[in-house]
Amino acid sequence: MVMDAKKKRELKSLIKKLKGIRGRHTELVSVYVPANYNITKIINHLSEEQHTASNIKDKRTRTNVQDSLERIIRHLRLFKKTPVNGFAVFAGNISAKESQVDIQVYSIEPPDPLNIRIYRCDQTFVVDILEDMMDEKQTYGLLVVDKREATMGMLKGKNITELASFTSNVPGKTTKGGQSQQRYARIREEAAHEFYKRISRAVNEEFGEMDELKGILLGGPGMTKEEFLDGDYLHTRVKNKVIGVKDLSYTGEFGLKELVDKSHDVLSAEGLVEEKKIMDRFFNALSTKGGNKAVYKEKDVLKALELGAADVVLVSEDIEDAKLDDLEGKAERIGATVKLISLETTEGQQLKEFGGVAAILRYNI
Repeated sequence: MVMDAKKKRELKSLIKKLKGIRGRHTELVSVYVPANYNITKIINHLSEEQHTASNIKDKRTRTNVQDSLERIIRHLRLFKKTPVNGFAVFAGNISAKESQVDIQVYSIEPPDPLNIRIYRCDQTFVVDILEDMMDEKQTYGLLVVDKREATMGMLKGKNITELASFTSNVPGKTTKGGQSQQRYARIREEAAHEFYKRISRAVNEEFGEMDELKGILLGGPGMTKEEFLDGDYLHTRVKNKVIGVKDLSYTGEFGLKELVDKSHDVLSAEGLVEEKKIMDRFFNALSTKGGNKAVYKEKDVLKALELGAADVVLVSEDIEDAKLDDLEGKAERIGATVKLISLETTEGQQLKEFGGVAAILRYNI
């Protein structure tokens, strides 16, 4: 699931807040409730933990843990059933003063279904699971190939799934000379051609009509991958989706993992490329050639939103939450899109210099 800008900011803000809280002892409580899990069972379990916490020797820690659990139990009782994706609840004493106690509760339904159940008391809240969900779950096709075998897979978020494997009938190299060597080379070439055709049929069928596919990563030992890619095997639409070709030491399952490990540069650049494209569209719309169908500065963007003229609102990622919420609310009312732009590119820095807010217009105002 891809989060919209508002949900992403809410999750990022909560994670930042929780990471900034430190308990004096193991008194901060984190609870993760899996999707479709019986909420009554969770409440009963926490009630048992509340009773068990009476064995904590330190009086202040004992009281804070029991009070935090009580707050969480009350919060859970507000729900008739567990939300679709499950939810995460956190409670603890957030007071910076030793002499004061301020027990607060935070909860969120995550963007992806939870498949893990956690109850933990510690000096910090457990937020790594939510941090993992901040990563966009974009989908990439994977293909590892050499003369002996090939493996096709999928990368979604951080999960690698093997889809199919192929074994070739290509005979090994020979040391024979003369006509025998030439004949043997032709046999190897024909066998490789048939092998590549088998692979391409599967790849074309699997990846050809997958609209959500962001790109295809191709890898393998030696020159086989280039031979396969340069040959007339992949459909044009599929070949155009190949965004990286990597030299590997392995094939099979290990090859898929190695391919992903060696493609971090490509995968990181992909997200920035999308941002560069939308910023290029903005700069073009801003020019006379583009019809001056773009504005920047907050007051002009707000005017465009009020008139219903804004199509895409570009917002620097370091904008204040309140401003982002306001822009998203106004954009939603007129069916406009809000895009968060990072500061990692020259274009992102230019947007910041423009005031951090801009818009591509539907018509010139």
